[in-house]
Amino acid sequence: MILRLLIVMLFLSSNAYSASPVVVGQKDKAFTVETINIKVGDKVRFKNEDPFFHNVFSLSDTAFFDLGSFPKGEHRDITFDKAGVIDVECAIHPSMKMTINVKE
Repeated sequence: MILRLLIVMLFLSSNAYSASPVVVGQKDKAFTVETINIKVGDKVRFKNEDPFFHNVFSLSDTAFFDLGSFPKGEHRDITFDKAGVIDVECAIHPSMKMTINVKE
């Protein structure tokens, strides 16, 4: 009985912190949103909905990252652990730009 209770408690506590990611699509050589507002610890999922590759990256001081190239139907996730403004671009399509505002 105690073991069963511990298993249930572990399951519930692990799911309490696994919030769904904020999804940003990539469609028609553009991000599906220009700006998103999230909190520290939130995850953003970049989902490629175009029939060609995208490469999502940021050179921002708040979050410097490169998610690499990925084809239609695939996605890349990133969790933001620092407050600030993040400018995001696509290395393949220079006109693709968006901003992520991360708040405490």
